[in-house]
Amino acid sequence: MNRLALLCLCLCAAFSLISGKSSRRAEKLRRSKPLVATDSSEPDDTNDAVFPGRSGQCSVNGMSLFDRAMWSPQPCLVCQCQMGTVSCHPVPCAGSNNQHTVAPKAKKPSPNAEDKEGIPKWKKSFQRRAGSQKEEQPVTPAKVKKQEETVKKQEVAVKTEVRRADVPVAKRRDPKITKVSLPYLPYDDDDDDHDDHDHSEHDDDDDDDDYIIRAMGKPTMRANRHPVVAPTGRPATTRKPVVRAPGPGHPVVTFPRRHSIMESLPAGCLLLESLITCGSTGMAHIPILSDQGVKTLYLADNTISKIPHQALAGLPNLEWLDLSKNKLDDSSISPDLFRTLTKLRRLNLDGNNLTKVPSFLPPSLVELKINDNKILGLTPSSFKGLSKLLTLELEDNHFHDGNMSPLTFRPLKKLIYLRLEDNKLRAIPSGLPTTLQTLHLSDNRIEEVHERILNKTVNLRFLDLSYNKIREDRIAPRAWIHLLKLESLDLSHNKLVHVPSFLPVGLKQLHLHHNQIERIPGYVFGHMKPGLDLLHLSHNRLANDGIDNVSFLGLYNTLTELLLDHNQLCSIPRGLLKLKSLQLLRLNHNVIRDVPLNSLCDTRLSDDSPLVSVHLEYNLIDRRLIPPTALSCIKTYHSIILRPQSHEEDYHHEDY
Repeated sequence: MNRLALLCLCLCAAFSLISGKSSRRAEKLRRSKPLVATDSSEPDDTNDAVFPGRSGQCSVNGMSLFDRAMWSPQPCLVCQCQMGTVSCHPVPCAGSNNQHTVAPKAKKPSPNAEDKEGIPKWKKSFQRRAGSQKEEQPVTPAKVKKQEETVKKQEVAVKTEVRRADVPVAKRRDPKITKVSLPYLPYDDDDDDHDDHDHSEHDDDDDDDDYIIRAMGKPTMRANRHPVVAPTGRPATTRKPVVRAPGPGHPVVTFPRRHSIMESLPAGCLLLESLITCGSTGMAHIPILSDQGVKTLYLADNTISKIPHQALAGLPNLEWLDLSKNKLDDSSISPDLFRTLTKLRRLNLDGNNLTKVPSFLPPSLVELKINDNKILGLTPSSFKGLSKLLTLELEDNHFHDGNMSPLTFRPLKKLIYLRLEDNKLRAIPSGLPTTLQTLHLSDNRIEEVHERILNKTVNLRFLDLSYNKIREDRIAPRAWIHLLKLESLDLSHNKLVHVPSFLPVGLKQLHLHHNQIERIPGYVFGHMKPGLDLLHLSHNRLANDGIDNVSFLGLYNTLTELLLDHNQLCSIPRGLLKLKSLQLLRLNHNVIRDVPLNSLCDTRLSDDSPLVSVHLEYNLIDRRLIPPTALSCIKTYHSIILRPQSHEEDYHHEDY
């Protein structure tokens, strides 16, 4: 009986074991089947149900899930258990090409952190795949659109981080490299960001990093931009710098010559933005130049003897051309040479071998210099078309009275400055422009000044007639009568014996040094208004009897400088006390023997003299015999120069 009962129990146990294996096998099959995706928030009644007896838990495919558990049954789909109800919604999937992700920012612990600590690891993996750290609500179209916008912003942030992560590599390799220690390397295209309005906040950092990478020879991430338009109106050309080996200091970058110059220039030339200078470089010919930005071309002191007619055609904006001290002759300059130089203002042809004024000069000229040439004459057409000319210099040529036409200067309607020095003129040329203000006629053979020769030069302010052969009796009494604006007259180095009479009324400076003047006639300056401020009579033959008490009448209130040195004066001239504005008095290198009372200072007055410099050296004065009050009106004794005297061996200048 007992055996039978034991057998029954064994059979029951075996049956139970077989039934358990079958149920487990069926459960495995159910788990291996894929879950069906759904876009609806309604739970599947066949698979998901409220777990009986446990409030808030969900049953999914036979598994019991806690409240608020999240899982992803398939890609791009996230489900969550909410109070026993399963809610599923789609989420955007990250692209498979994204290699970099941005780590989410740390968040404050949620109040339900204690409940999540008990979630199994496989449920936490569902939450990480969903990428959500917040409590999800039922999906709506507005939320889906908002999530899509968030994902797009994250993708832009990822790309920005990738770009910034690549640029500063050069800095990490060599931390000592800075923008200051690197040479200037311009971009081939426009790198000016003034026209770009949509910059990110990292543009400045990107520019610095990009600059360092370019200086090290690395490729940059800078995109091509619009081409440059230079401020001067010329299209900017692409110029790549040539980097030479750096010296002991900073690296040196040398820019190549502009591509617009078609032919090489000799060594020693200097090229700047608007200047080409090749002075004293041994240049024998002018290369064909082409650059619209060049305004100054300096080619002085070379051996240029021939200029091609198209040599300057490529410099339409040239304003200053210097060809002085070369070997140019009349055949060197073709009529078409200046045809395209419509903006040329200054032309210097000094020191060449020209025998005539070049023809077809640009009408735009305001300054023309042809000094030190061999020009044989001037005709009415020599300066034709130069109506804008202001300055004309013709010094040291072969001009004389017979080869200068009276109509030569008629085209020069605006001329104010004329140099005709060092020629062979015997008289002041006729036909001078009425606009003339400065006239240089020194170093000629002029012997007389005719009465009407200067009648039309009413605007003349400066007249230089030095180094000629003029005598006072050869100056017409009315020669200067129309020169009411004349301020400076130079008659030095002539053959004057007396100070000329009938001097211009408004004269301020009179230079009569290095003549043979023996006398200053009385009242000779009396007609002047307001009067001279400078009278230069040095190196003449003035003696005491040649100066009267009224010789300086008309200059009492205006004369500030009186130079009487290197004459034959035996004493202090009379009439000096009346010169109330005199500041500089030179009486040195005469034969003065004493300084009597009331010769330089009026002892009857207590006022100081305006004199600030009195030269009495190189005379025959015995300083011990000078009265103590003879020079008392002079503010400081340092202003009085008494040493050395001609009879003294000590020639060191000392104060009185």
